[in-house]
Amino acid sequence: MRDYKLTIEYKHLKQHCPVGVYLLPSFDDIRLFHGVVFVRRGMFTNGVFKFELRCPLKYNDAGTHPTVKFTSYVYNPHVHPTTGEVDIKREYPRWDSNRHFLTTVLTYVKRIFYTREYQDEDDKYPNQEALKLYKTDLEGFRRRVAECVRESQKGVYLNENGSTIKFTKEEKVHEILRDLMKQRYGANDDKMNADDIARVVTREETLELIKQARSLSMARNSEE
Repeated sequence: MRDYKLTIEYKHLKQHCPVGVYLLPSFDDIRLFHGVVFVRRGMFTNGVFKFELRCPLKYNDAGTHPTVKFTSYVYNPHVHPTTGEVDIKREYPRWDSNRHFLTTVLTYVKRIFYTREYQDEDDKYPNQEALKLYKTDLEGFRRRVAECVRESQKGVYLNENGSTIKFTKEEKVHEILRDLMKQRYGANDDKMNADDIARVVTREETLELIKQARSLSMARNSEE
């Protein structure tokens, strides 16, 4: 029954996953997921942060939290500097399976990159050094965040063993696909940002454009 509920939650994510966050199940463990966050605004802009989300065997029981650990280095008061674990329990002291779901976790994981204020409960944040630097030397904090963003970009193509999320270097077909999407959805329009585009593009349209991009790529290759 627990596995069934977890499967339903994952299916629910197809319509309700936060923009810029992607999650895929593991090949051999129904309770392990691999994810990535693309940060588009704020201090962490252009960061690409990979993570793992694990649901314990008793997930969906009251008080049984899922865990999220970043495999990318993240300099953030909400993330443990050594383990990469996100402070889910600090934000949700009591996990309620009737109110909290996978989408709850992913929304919080995204939100920690846009936080501009921190509560007074300083001792409950896992990265005390980052918290202190934020409060005493904001410019120094910005520099550390910028380093962390650059490191995340450098590690984009370093895929974790067993991860279902893989990044490969851009090929000609990817360039063609990007151009097709710009033509159809007006990505060059200054009034339309990445979040707007993500909301209007459907799965069916994306698959259609991928098919077109592959056909055009093959045609161009045959001409060369």
